[in-house]
Amino acid sequence: MEETTTVVIVGAGPSGLAMAACLGKKSIPYILLERDDCYGSLWKKNSYDRLSLHLAKCFCSLPHQPHKYCTPTFMSKHDFSSYLDSYVKHFNIKPRYYCCVEVAYLNEDDNKWRIETNSMLSGEREVYVAEFLVVATGENAKAFIPDIHGIESFKGELIHSSQYTNGRKYEEKSVLVIGSGNSGMEISNDLSEFGAQTCIVIRSPLHVLSKTMVCAGMLMLKFMRINHVDKLILWLATFYYADLPKYGIHRPQVGPFLLKASGGKTPVIDGGSIDKIRSQEIKVVPAIKSISGNNVHFENGTHENFDTIILATGYKSVAAEWVKDYKYGLNKEGMPKNKYPNHWKGDNGIYCIGMSGRGLAGISSDAILVANDIDNILHGGRRATKLKWF
Repeated sequence: MEETTTVVIVGAGPSGLAMAACLGKKSIPYILLERDDCYGSLWKKNSYDRLSLHLAKCFCSLPHQPHKYCTPTFMSKHDFSSYLDSYVKHFNIKPRYYCCVEVAYLNEDDNKWRIETNSMLSGEREVYVAEFLVVATGENAKAFIPDIHGIESFKGELIHSSQYTNGRKYEEKSVLVIGSGNSGMEISNDLSEFGAQTCIVIRSPLHVLSKTMVCAGMLMLKFMRINHVDKLILWLATFYYADLPKYGIHRPQVGPFLLKASGGKTPVIDGGSIDKIRSQEIKVVPAIKSISGNNVHFENGTHENFDTIILATGYKSVAAEWVKDYKYGLNKEGMPKNKYPNHWKGDNGIYCIGMSGRGLAGISSDAILVANDIDNILHGGRRATKLKWF
């Protein structure tokens, strides 16, 4: 089967839904493809129970539909899933599910994108032809598994954070969490509350801030230079977190907001894990040297036995695996080849959204920019395939 449309969007997470809404507002025909059986699958199916948005709701809405006044300032995953439900209904978004994109490439004969999919239900091959291709699979498409010497020999339970629900079944078990970002810290906190003997690997410096500090900093960034915001927020954080080095948590030399802007590393937002680290309910351990059976050896020469290892090691993009001509918009890692703020726009009608490391606010901005650009090209009588923007 071959079907022609103006825009094909791949991925029905928040990025794809935002893109669909923006195109729909401009009456631009599109087809939205999703390999799973639902939209927003990372939120609906692959997240732990206590997950919540780390930023205030004013920074976490999708285009053309702000959150309701009665919505909590810091939304739970259930609140955000409900928001996605209302968003899909309001904009009449109808993804095509179980569509696994196998390859997408630019056909030089007609200068249009061909997106070849495999139906995960029927097994039939389907082909979509479009003038524009929007890669909306995001930065969190596939669980990242680190290369740790001997990890294959571990005899206990080994799971990625995407498989973790809650700590109920880990009561009195010895659990090692690898990864000290927000997911790792929250999962450690959750495990501790359920009575697990919890350790967390922290091998690199990180910033720890409260939700209020982050919210205040983001508001100040609208009016102040980033280095001035960093100084103020770090001065405030000193009153709450100055003692963390003695627990194995050290602060980077670069400020939290500049570090996020330049390297994409998000500060840890304290949701209760820091108090448990102080009380030794959560034990901080250094980088892992090797694993042998249930025994984990650390770089400081110590070792401990664990029943379970949870990999809170994040995700990676897989777009380069199916975008054959990724040179037009992506690098070999499946991320935008162009640097921020031009990351969203590639050559020959390919766009990338949700890959700027700027969360839902970045997704919203990307979707608006892409829709406006496509609309300008269509109404300007120009073919995107004849342009070279960079």
